[in-house]
Amino acid sequence: MATVNLSDYKPLHITNAEDFSIGIVFSEWNDFVTYNLRDAALEILEKEGVKAENIKLFPVPGAFELNYASMQLCKERKYDAVIAIGCVIRGETPHFDYVCSAVAQGIKDCNILTDTPTIFCVLTDDTKEQSIARSGGDLGNKGVEAAVTALRMIDFKKKLSDKKGNIGFGNA
Repeated sequence: MATVNLSDYKPLHITNAEDFSIGIVFSEWNDFVTYNLRDAALEILEKEGVKAENIKLFPVPGAFELNYASMQLCKERKYDAVIAIGCVIRGETPHFDYVCSAVAQGIKDCNILTDTPTIFCVLTDDTKEQSIARSGGDLGNKGVEAAVTALRMIDFKKKLSDKKGNIGFGNA
């Protein structure tokens, strides 16, 4: 079980974040968790300077559908990053294992088959209580971490393509 508060982060101070375009795909299944993750990601992106009109939201029925929607957004090549938000809670059958594995592989495929950083923000918990703790409860909100990761990966990609090739992030 995580022991760090997922909402603790240091402001990034990334230049030109207002120009970033980000797609957020979120599952409507387990919406008591996924909507909290989505809202936390939105809050951090806007706090870091991304314009609200540059953040597009795409609801999908469940976690399994995150793969298709994320890949379609990546293929459009109009988003600097895609954040995939979902929540799968273990049940009494192996369904949990199949869905979690498929979603992880699908998001991985977005990252290696396209040029768009795709951020995995899918909670895979044993209990409803664990999911609540990671989506605004005792352990903070994993959506914060996803937004920070998206911003850092966009910044990494932009710095990598910079002719200077300087991809240092200070003490981070």
